[in-house]
Amino acid sequence: MKGNLDQRLVALGEAAGLAEGRLDDETVDRARAVVGQAGERLGLGLESTVVALAGPTGGGKSRLFNALAGEELAAVGRRRPTTSACQAAVWGDGADPLLDWLEIPRRHRLAGDGLDGLVLLDLPDFDSVETAHRLEVDRVVGLADLVAWVVEPQKYADAAPHDRYLRPLASHAEAMAVVLNQADLLSPRDVDAWRRDVVRLLAEDGVRGAPLVVVSAETGDGLDELRRLLAERVRGREAAVARLAADVDDAAEALGAACGDKGAAGIRREDRRRLAAALEDAAGVPAVLRAVAASHRRRGALATGWPFLRWVRRLRPDPLRRLRLPETPRPAMRTSLPPPTDVQTAQMATAARRLADRAAEGLPEPWPRLVRDAATARDKEVADRLDQAVSGADLHVSRPRWWSVASLVQTALALAVVAGCLWLLVLAVLSYLRVDEVVPLPEAYGIPIPTWLLAGGALAGIALAFLARLANSAGARRRARAAARSLRARVEEVGHELVLAPVEAELDGERRLCEAVARARRGGRRRR
Repeated sequence: MKGNLDQRLVALGEAAGLAEGRLDDETVDRARAVVGQAGERLGLGLESTVVALAGPTGGGKSRLFNALAGEELAAVGRRRPTTSACQAAVWGDGADPLLDWLEIPRRHRLAGDGLDGLVLLDLPDFDSVETAHRLEVDRVVGLADLVAWVVEPQKYADAAPHDRYLRPLASHAEAMAVVLNQADLLSPRDVDAWRRDVVRLLAEDGVRGAPLVVVSAETGDGLDELRRLLAERVRGREAAVARLAADVDDAAEALGAACGDKGAAGIRREDRRRLAAALEDAAGVPAVLRAVAASHRRRGALATGWPFLRWVRRLRPDPLRRLRLPETPRPAMRTSLPPPTDVQTAQMATAARRLADRAAEGLPEPWPRLVRDAATARDKEVADRLDQAVSGADLHVSRPRWWSVASLVQTALALAVVAGCLWLLVLAVLSYLRVDEVVPLPEAYGIPIPTWLLAGGALAGIALAFLARLANSAGARRRARAAARSLRARVEEVGHELVLAPVEAELDGERRLCEAVARARRGGRRRR
């Protein structure tokens, strides 16, 4: 049983760590306190069993304490409250470290008498007019291995013990016993009725399975039965484990209130796409793709176009340079893309919140809120990160090899046109001087060679420029598609880091927390 408790404590500690910052501090602190307290108690060993006698004023705790000890250890009188501080009756040796931990200074050593290992505590009245007395009772009740609630015929049904202790500690039935004291004041018939009424009240409080003993500290009736109960708990050495197990149950149940009956819906594919589309729009990806295509066509025209018309293209600025888009990935470089508009910012926030809300469907609070907060926590970083994503993307603007060949051919054709033009000009001057007959004019197929150079070079250059333009348009589309893949991958990285990963972390935290709570619960009970 102790080994199982050790495993449950580890699971509870893990659950408390996962719950920190997510669930309310009081619940988390309670779980951590249970883990710490259990570790300290188990470290002190199970050789001694701490039994605390707790009850209201006039219940006869001190008289019962003396009767069990067989000595007048506690003062008994009519003045209330009689007991002002805890004191212990110790059967056997070796309980000093445990009593130091309990902070019980008054200790009485007793002979074994079959109760070796019993540490019996006489507590102040929990309804004392002294606040310090009530606080001391609360402290020790939270530490004792077994609490014996001592009640008497007159005040057993008072609301105070039921509302303050029995009902809140209903899950600790294994670590409690109820002692009906002063039975000598009633007839046997009234004792039976009293017993039945107490059983009914305990059932209404949710306390089931706690032993109930009827005694009279005055006459000694029932003391043997009570001693046998205590001796059995001491010999079993499981009272401390049962108490700690109940504490772990309570703490796990408190943490488990945040675990629903079913798991989270998770991030849907369409929500991923919607978020990616909003981020791409805000990052200016469409404008970048247009710039990539336009820049490729411009550069292609400058490299392969008809040389005499290239100056027209030079009048227009390079779209990539105008937007300060680097030709090679440079994440640290700032572009000249405009920041996201208010509409684009709202679309991103809406997509992130919708993704978070749908991912957390099926979870109880506070998980929907936590997941939503995680999805929007880094909204202010989005604009800068998107700009870095664009500047760090490979836009595939490298120069094709065929441009160099086409450029050489165009240069040769342009030189042919110039040569033909100059040749014809010289012929015109010679004709004007009427010496043209002196200079021979070569022909091919009846057409002068200068005419072939001028007309043929011009027609071939224009045709080559037209074909190159078609090829460059196709290349621009291919490069735009390649740039789109790179840009989208980079933008998706931003979305994953700033939105998806935090959402997944919260969902994973919820899953791991609920799994740890299930392991911490007795029997590993799961709610989902």
